[in-house]
Amino acid sequence: MKALILNSGSSSIKFKIYDLESEKVLQKGTIEEVKGNRHKELEKIINSMQKIDFIAHRVVHGGHTFKKATIIDDAVIKEIDELSHLAPLHNPANLDGILTAKALAPNVLQVAVFDTAFHEDMPPSSYMYALPQEMYTKYNIRRYGFHGTSHNYLLKECAKILGKKVEDTNIITLHLGNGASVTAIKNGKSYDTSMGFTPLEGLVMGTRSGDIDPAIVLYLLKEGFGVQGVDDLLNHKSGLKGICGSSDVREILSRDDDDAKLALEIMTQRVKKYIGSYMAILGRVDAIVFSGGIGENSFEVREMVLEGLDVAFDIHLDKELNKETKAKTPLISQAKSKIAVYVIPTDEELEIAHQAFALLK
Repeated sequence: MKALILNSGSSSIKFKIYDLESEKVLQKGTIEEVKGNRHKELEKIINSMQKIDFIAHRVVHGGHTFKKATIIDDAVIKEIDELSHLAPLHNPANLDGILTAKALAPNVLQVAVFDTAFHEDMPPSSYMYALPQEMYTKYNIRRYGFHGTSHNYLLKECAKILGKKVEDTNIITLHLGNGASVTAIKNGKSYDTSMGFTPLEGLVMGTRSGDIDPAIVLYLLKEGFGVQGVDDLLNHKSGLKGICGSSDVREILSRDDDDAKLALEIMTQRVKKYIGSYMAILGRVDAIVFSGGIGENSFEVREMVLEGLDVAFDIHLDKELNKETKAKTPLISQAKSKIAVYVIPTDEELEIAHQAFALLK
């Protein structure tokens, strides 16, 4: 069975075609910056396909409605569109991919897989904000969480390594990239996660601020920044870029100036704070998993994140293993470490393919 996995994002388009029996990638491509007509780029991809059995689309926000992979029909398209106010940069772009594929390949079954779905199992104590109940019941303001396909994939891969059943696994997964999130997974389910109502909450990211005092927003509005100005500031001009002028960790690591050092310290300290808090709420932690572009490739960031955790939590990094870019084992902690630490490359497209295939079966 062959599947096209399509990620029509806000600024890029990525796709992979899988042979699901062998899990072999038959074709893949990325358009990093979508310039001009998005539909033309999507048409090129879809028209270049060989015979496939289904198309699976990444959709960022599923709201309350979508808790698992879903076969796409007109009602699903309408609902995804109505959820666009919760993800105005992402859901409309995701819909472009769905509608283009539907028009060009009307006889091919299409499936939507949602970033938020994995976090739907969080308890109310994790997803509710301390706001009046009406904010939740009337306006659907709650913590949704994102990067769900990545965290779900890492859970399954880590459970295999640990030799445990998924439902018996307690881990902390770190998806560290330009967008970054951390998830506390308890008994194989998302128990808490750093991103919230939008992907802005949580860790310090490439251009996003992550957690801040909400009164800062009120202050900036009073100072005349305007809603769009504040949105642009927090989502596109903050994070690493705001602190040191660059959102590229590789470039920041190559620098020796104070701003670059401060940016790395703030970013890694925030990750460390989330690890500590999630250790407390999980109780038993079987492993910590690094992934994402930064988590997989920057041994310096991993070392900074784990520094001091030997004293606090008896977690001991093996610095030599950590520096190996192509280690024979994903394990980067010492044998005496109370909690194992792994580097596991994520594969969101394969996880999307698996979820869609399981639905169709």
